Amino acid sequence: MRDALSILASVTPLPPSATPSADYRRRRHSTTTTPRPKPNPKHKPQFSTTYPPLSSFRWDNHQSLTYHSELASKLAKDGRFVDFLMIAESVVASGVKMAEFLALLDSENIASGIVTVLREGNLSGVLEMLFSGVPKLGVEPAMLFNEVTMESLKGECRRLLRCGEIEPLVSLMDTLAGFQFPIKEFVEPSHVIKLCISKRDPTAAIRYAQNFPHAEVLFCSIILEFGKKRDLASALKAFDASTQNMSSPNMHAYRTIIDVCGLCGDYLKSRPIYEELCAGNITPNIYVLNSLMNVNSRDLNYVLGIYKEMEKLGVTADITSHNILLKSCCLASKVKLAQDIYEEIRDLESKGALKLDVFTYSTIFKVFADAKKWEKALEIKEDMVSSGITPNKVTWSSLISACASAGHVEQALVLFDEMLQAGCQPNSQCFNILLHACVEACQYDRAFRLFESWKDRGFQKSLTDKLNSAHKFVAVNQGYSSRVYDHLTAKVPFTPTTATYNIMMKACGTDYLRAKALMDEMKTFGLSPNHISWSILIDICGSSGSLRGALQILSFMHESGIQPDVIAYTTAIKICVQHKNPKLAFMLFGEMKKYQIKPNMVTYDTILKARSVYGSLQEVQQCLEVYQHMRKAGYKPNDYYLKQLIEEWCEGVIQNEHQNKGQFASNITDFGRQSLLLEKVAEHLHDNNAESLSIDLRGLTKVCLHILPP
Repeated sequence: MRDALSILASVTPLPPSATPSADYRRRRHSTTTTPRPKPNPKHKPQFSTTYPPLSSFRWDNHQSLTYHSELASKLAKDGRFVDFLMIAESVVASGVKMAEFLALLDSENIASGIVTVLREGNLSGVLEMLFSGVPKLGVEPAMLFNEVTMESLKGECRRLLRCGEIEPLVSLMDTLAGFQFPIKEFVEPSHVIKLCISKRDPTAAIRYAQNFPHAEVLFCSIILEFGKKRDLASALKAFDASTQNMSSPNMHAYRTIIDVCGLCGDYLKSRPIYEELCAGNITPNIYVLNSLMNVNSRDLNYVLGIYKEMEKLGVTADITSHNILLKSCCLASKVKLAQDIYEEIRDLESKGALKLDVFTYSTIFKVFADAKKWEKALEIKEDMVSSGITPNKVTWSSLISACASAGHVEQALVLFDEMLQAGCQPNSQCFNILLHACVEACQYDRAFRLFESWKDRGFQKSLTDKLNSAHKFVAVNQGYSSRVYDHLTAKVPFTPTTATYNIMMKACGTDYLRAKALMDEMKTFGLSPNHISWSILIDICGSSGSLRGALQILSFMHESGIQPDVIAYTTAIKICVQHKNPKLAFMLFGEMKKYQIKPNMVTYDTILKARSVYGSLQEVQQCLEVYQHMRKAGYKPNDYYLKQLIEEWCEGVIQNEHQNKGQFASNITDFGRQSLLLEKVAEHLHDNNAESLSIDLRGLTKVCLHILPP
């Protein structure tokens, strides 16, 4: 250190206390030379020819201390912080108090130097030097940063955030937080967490959150944000970090991770989390239990088990708990149990233990709507009104749906009118429910009258005249007065959705041109047809008698970059079956496998119907392949179609006894291993006149073949 300072001092001017006098300088530069006296060895010279180490100075000389503080300030201004620290260390080593030395430093010069270095992009080097060297002098690094340098440091942090450099940013935050810098003022914490989420970097998010005193709140935010991204693994990692950093269990974190399990569609993961909490003899609060029940609401037995366990834990169920019970009953289609729970809630309300809310009524309405018990829903509506609870959009939608699903279109329209009179503005779902009710009741003209009336009085009025009039529907009077719809549309803003247009396309019946016009209109208003739209168009085209047109639509989807889904293919297969073209149906079924589109149960049932009047050996083999495919896919096949095929095939074999066995054998030996089994079945049936025979085909259920003797 002293050698370095000696080198530094040799290239710097001498301090004022060691500067020669003016007379001495004049004598050295004089043109006349005077003999220099010989030095007396007993006397030491007044000035050294080399600059002595800084630590050898007498720092009680204020002028000397001032000089070195000015020198240090100048070095800092030039960004030479290594030299700056050398001087500071020497000053402190000589016994001078650092506070006294800092008071003499020029803060503006230091700030200017820090700003210059930051602009040059050498942030890491400066911080490493300052934060490693300055604390050794007994000074907090923050004391070297004034308002200007703090703003510059904030700007650098924001630049890292904008550039998405998450690792340098979090490392910088760690360093600054370690020296008590107010990092919350540098960048908004939520923005840093958002960047960590987008980078799928839970480690960086955890490191950043640990720098704050309210880390438990940030951990919950991190867990939830990863859940919204459907990244359960990262959310669980953040949750584990939160449990390790907290001295006591954070119930909010437990509730959040349970909710995230539901968001990510893995409700089973929530159960061991709850069990781990209980294993530590920790009683969860009502919010954790409600989240657990809500996430597992599709498992009614589990929900009822948690509800009963709440009593053992001494946790009182609130109205949310009972609402979740009703929701679980709704999902399980347990109408009677839902009614019993509702009556229990009413009883608790009468005792003052609970207060029913709008969610309770909306849920029970949904239960009755799914069960098509619209009268019961209207009865409970009166209970709701008497309780002074105002229905919201969801409540009205559930009520309207209860009547609409039961086919009571008139009652649904009455409820819609009541909704408007109550001042509740309907959403697109309400409109769609009414239109769907009209379509299901085959009241297509009424659906179009409502649709056109709502459009004309909604946002679309100015654009209606610009559209191609080919799709316009001229109402046919079938006893419904148009006056019925005037009060339903006068003050209702209507915004059709893709689902709305899909419903109206179904109302076109077999009118392909009108359906196509609706699809074009949908595009005009910025809506994109979805797979359901295309499937409906295929169905309408096929129902109008154009099998070729339906297949052309399917090909057009491929050409347009729209991958047909299982619904589109199933619809096309159904049309092939209706047109008695099994060969084409099986070709489409094979195309599904080619594009790795998994058939559903409807697809399998539809393809099994694709057969001629009498089953051939090839059809039996195709049917067997479909059954094998169903089993591999996890579906339980019904042997009805296979039974019919084998019956018809075997009947055909028996009726053609005049054909020799050799010819018969030659016709069936080309179908592989299954043909041998089928040949044995046929021969067995041919040689036996039993009224009922049972054959087990490759693990299928028993197929009873009732073949009458010839």
